[in-house]
Amino acid sequence: MTAEVPTTPPGDAAATREASERGGLPGAVDPPAGGGEAHAASDSALARVVREESGRIVAALTASLGNLDLAEESVAEAVEEALREWRVRGIPPRPGAWLTQAARHNALDRMRRDRRYREKLALLAGATVPTAGEVDERLPLIFGCCHPALSPDAQLALTLRAVCGLTTAQIARATLASATAVGQRIVRAKRKIGAAGIPIRIPEGDDRADRLDLVLTVVSVMYSEAHLVAGRDAAADRDLADDALWLSGVVAAALPREAEAHGLHALLLFHRAREGARAVDGELVLLGDQDRGRWDAALLSEAHRTLESAARLRRSGRWQLHAAIAACHADASSSAATDWLQVLTLYDMLLRYDRSPVVRLNRAVALAAVEGPVEALAEVDSLESALAGYHLWHAVRAHLLRLLGRDAEATAADLRALDLTDNQAERRLIVARLAR
Repeated sequence: MTAEVPTTPPGDAAATREASERGGLPGAVDPPAGGGEAHAASDSALARVVREESGRIVAALTASLGNLDLAEESVAEAVEEALREWRVRGIPPRPGAWLTQAARHNALDRMRRDRRYREKLALLAGATVPTAGEVDERLPLIFGCCHPALSPDAQLALTLRAVCGLTTAQIARATLASATAVGQRIVRAKRKIGAAGIPIRIPEGDDRADRLDLVLTVVSVMYSEAHLVAGRDAAADRDLADDALWLSGVVAAALPREAEAHGLHALLLFHRAREGARAVDGELVLLGDQDRGRWDAALLSEAHRTLESAARLRRSGRWQLHAAIAACHADASSSAATDWLQVLTLYDMLLRYDRSPVVRLNRAVALAAVEGPVEALAEVDSLESALAGYHLWHAVRAHLLRLLGRDAEATAADLRALDLTDNQAERRLIVARLAR
């Protein structure tokens, strides 16, 4: 299976997203008889508002208070209040403004109970919280969460949680870590931000350059997490994917001289352009089998222009190389017509910047097309210790084993991939391959 392996493998203010995966919201109880449809409508509206607004509200309150933990807790309380009140009184005319005001009042109440924050009451009382139309409020929070005083793992986990609203389980999937480890990283990171007084702002000069790559990684993981959601079919979480694409555009627009910011935005545009052919009637279609006539030509053109803008800045990097690889696929009229030698060359260049196991797994797919399955399988097998728990490692390995006629081993690898994915479209794809 020549899988379209993600750039990064797929992934309490975030408790709402976690509960929405279970079919409910934080604090939800079984609705009283007769209220099921109304409650479902209000719960759905609340889940949508939380997804669209929570990151902005947390960012604005954090900027006002200088306390990420307080901001997150205030928003989480507001979500629980909304769950109860909207079921009884209905969805308010401006649900985002309702949630914003409730979170602000919760923060005020908490501060009144704590004398240490009295001097900040005036700041909060006069603070304004962004509306959905304002596009840059989360950017300082992203850079604050990516402060070098935090470990790289903690930076990534905290940003995905506080800014993007991903759940602990989603972050664990995205980072190939356990949910327990992710939870501990988030707690430690928030404590360190408070204790060290880490500023929530966009840094300048070398400080910004050091943090930019992680910021771009966070946005990439956010986009990857929108696809192949556990328990669902092949359709992406379009809201989350759109939010990641929008956020990559915000970063690129805010930092016009940063080539890598444009590189990531181009990469996500290429991926988004293929979305209409990647998921058809709930079924997953692999890159080599996609109807390329269904690719979005306008988005592909925009992706090429964005990649050219990055290239004009003459500062190469891993995100531009990822985008260049995506451009090779976009330019080919079919999978067979793909310039696999160029793809492999670009992956070899990418290894200078990023030798992560997932990048090497992607490279192995190109290596198989250029040099054959024997060399590719040797590379894939060398990644076992790092990727044995990653379903796409087993899926790619099964494909290579089958090319070599080692069908029994290929079947075992496919069965292991089946065990490791909860996405229904992927499971159906693997089952169909096993049946063949």
